[in-house]
Amino acid sequence: MSMLAEAVPVAQVYLFVVGIDTHARNHVYAIIETLTGAVVDTQEFPTTAAGLARASAWVARRTIDTPQAVLISMEGTGSYGRLAAGHLAGLGYRVVEAPTPVRGKGKAKTDILDAQAAARSVLGQPADLLRDYRAGEVAGAMQVLTTARERLAKDKTAHLNALTALLRTHDLGIDARKPLTMAQIRAVKAWRRRTTDPLDQQYARTEAARLAARALELHDELKDNEKTLRDLVAAHAPDLLDEPGIGPYCAAVILAAWAYPGRVRSEAAFARIAGTAPIPAASGNHSDYQRLDRGGDRRLNHALHVVVMTRLRMHDTTQDYAARRTAEGKTIRSIRRQLKRYLTRNLHRLLTRTNALAATA
Repeated sequence: MSMLAEAVPVAQVYLFVVGIDTHARNHVYAIIETLTGAVVDTQEFPTTAAGLARASAWVARRTIDTPQAVLISMEGTGSYGRLAAGHLAGLGYRVVEAPTPVRGKGKAKTDILDAQAAARSVLGQPADLLRDYRAGEVAGAMQVLTTARERLAKDKTAHLNALTALLRTHDLGIDARKPLTMAQIRAVKAWRRRTTDPLDQQYARTEAARLAARALELHDELKDNEKTLRDLVAAHAPDLLDEPGIGPYCAAVILAAWAYPGRVRSEAAFARIAGTAPIPAASGNHSDYQRLDRGGDRRLNHALHVVVMTRLRMHDTTQDYAARRTAEGKTIRSIRRQLKRYLTRNLHRLLTRTNALAATA
């Protein structure tokens, strides 16, 4: 396992790390010399096409104009920094995602300090454990679709909650003591305003019909989204859908994090990205204790959590394992952590074996 300072060819004298703190209008760049840790220079550039061109030219001038000797450590490569990451990667730089900064009390914060912290956060890290930024058309599409699905699901829940509350506070002829069925929601959608009802009842019926109509629209949009995700995953990593507990959404989240062959350079790196890498936390009588990881890609970690919880309910092998470990005195939290770790290892092997998304790299 090579360290960062060893990742550059011997023929090249210097290795620089460029930390980038990303924002909507401007990015702040900080160049750090790897061997000494000295700050070479810092500068701010706009996020326009012209600004990105000026920034890359500045990086080339302030380093040794050899992209292979310069590492870009950037925050927000999937959001504000996406265009800059693609631009720099296209010039031959290796672009990695800066670890989430840990802020403590009494620590100063400025854009320049954040850019320097993004650069320093990768110093001394094993080169194969760094997270290359996501690329690839299909992985990008999956990220868009999964984000849209989360927003649609949240909106649908909000509309159903509002509809249920309205039906429980007004006597409109619907028993809303339990969660509403699709038949009840469709019946409410068909309601029309009754001029013979009291005024509050009239507006309550109108609002209930509007909420029901929107909830049904969101339901249909979610079904279309799921079908698109299933078709996309089936076209590029069909074996993933054969795994127990993994549906189209979770599969798409996993593939969006995987992005392309080569981004995740080892199974340990995938565990770091997923937030399932074991972190030793031994103390006193707990000599073999390991705590849960709070870092990594939280959406990916949540998807793995959903898969594990589904398997605990429906997968015989997983249930047998949980029962055996429970009999050994392990807590359910520890069992879930181990299951996430095993799942991460198996997914890495599966995606590596099938060369998932190879056509889009």
